[in-house]
Amino acid sequence: MTEAKLILVSHHLCPYVQRAAIALAEKNVPFERRYIDLSAKPDWFLAISPLGKVPLLIVRQVDGTEVVLFESAVICEYLEETQAGAPLHPADPLERALHRGWIEFGSSILSDLWGFETAKDAATYEIKRLALIDKFGRVEAELGAGPFFAGEAFSLVDAVFAPIFRYFDVFDTLTPTGVFDRLPRVKTWRTALAKRESVRGAVSDDYGNRLTTFLRHHDAWLLKLVA
Repeated sequence: MTEAKLILVSHHLCPYVQRAAIALAEKNVPFERRYIDLSAKPDWFLAISPLGKVPLLIVRQVDGTEVVLFESAVICEYLEETQAGAPLHPADPLERALHRGWIEFGSSILSDLWGFETAKDAATYEIKRLALIDKFGRVEAELGAGPFFAGEAFSLVDAVFAPIFRYFDVFDTLTPTGVFDRLPRVKTWRTALAKRESVRGAVSDDYGNRLTTFLRHHDAWLLKLVA
């Protein structure tokens, strides 16, 4: 296990940050969390973030030097390779490759989710809603008995989808979206992930309020559906 000190540079709403935070918690690795405002990125952040995005993982090594890792997939793979604790990838290379594919699929869902939550009219909202239903339908066909993506063992695929489901925890307090109505396995998986300590601890207590403020800022159609 590495002796390096880890600093996770974060934003309160970023689902990619949550992936890394969940992986750190699952590995039982102590780390410091440093939040930034992405609408007013500080100079020190821009100097070390090649893409100007979060998360970053600052790896402070035993000799005092620091290495900055960027991109959530890279960070999670690094944690898997260097930290003790339960493995978050399957041991079998073929299964591991499949998991990496579903991680990318989760990222594609986030792209549709962005369009869904920022839609400003009914037509755009419905197009994105149907796209989400289609993609989660593919996930439904992949899931087994659970409780997690690959059965009993929590994996990085779970760490990717937990932040996606968290959006709907907030949306459901506003209006029914119907995205999971015909997806019983996905709903069961969502419930299991919501109970996981690493998932609950990946965001601050005011996450729901922050996301609702974000929706107001974007004049989201979701809010217009509130009864």
